Amino acid sequence: MDWLDALQELRSRRIPAVIVTLATVRGHAPRNGGAKMVVSPDAVHGTVGGGNLEQTAIEQARRMLAAGAAEPELLTLTLSDKAVTEYGVQCCGGEVTLMLEPIRVVPTVAVFGIGHVGLELARILARHEIDLHLIDSRAEMLASERVGLRGRDGVLADAVARVHVTHAPVPESALAALPPGSHVLVMTHDHVEDLAVVDMALRTPGLGSIGLIGSASKWTRFRKKLTELGQTDADLSRVTTPIGIPEVTGKQPAVIAVSVAARMLQLIDEAARAAD
Repeated sequence: MDWLDALQELRSRRIPAVIVTLATVRGHAPRNGGAKMVVSPDAVHGTVGGGNLEQTAIEQARRMLAAGAAEPELLTLTLSDKAVTEYGVQCCGGEVTLMLEPIRVVPTVAVFGIGHVGLELARILARHEIDLHLIDSRAEMLASERVGLRGRDGVLADAVARVHVTHAPVPESALAALPPGSHVLVMTHDHVEDLAVVDMALRTPGLGSIGLIGSASKWTRFRKKLTELGQTDADLSRVTTPIGIPEVTGKQPAVIAVSVAARMLQLIDEAARAAD
């Protein structure tokens, strides 16, 4: 399997990795410039030359993975018998610079309820490199002329995210298809639907954060009903409500969406660092 196939497989399995590229070569080196390998937490695909050069790059890549690094790094090595490291020496006589580029797992955000707030939130989140799931029990909320995935002037026509639109008459059923680590935002038009989605989200293994739109009084009612459904205090502590960051106030849909999106981006970064 070459490095590109390996990278695609790792991304599909939601495993972080580092692409190591032999960026520049001065003098003699085991590989020409442009050689690549992919380093994951427990595997290596491809080669940039073997020996001390490669082992040093692998160890640095894994340190980056452990630290949750988000920015590329450059690593310059001299291939000389006078440049001794813990991995031994290489006597090619050249000098190489490697670029180590971390590739994080593409995060998934699922928005349940694409009403006024949900659509404004989709506008913002769609501008980021994520898998964005838009789920609603009402087919008309997901109509192409409303969501606008088609056409140059559509609401989400310029989306960077991979957008998945799901009409689910029983919206909580869509939770089973979400990948591990998915962040769930619940903001449907119906409190009964909200309750059902939150309850099922708490019963779905491997999900990330769970956010619920609404007031303190709504959550008081929900806590009582969820407890009656068998949810424990530990379970309920996983639900964040209200969602968003407190510094952004206002009740207009676009304002709420900005607040929720800002908090979601914080949670995505925190989860990426924890996973790495």
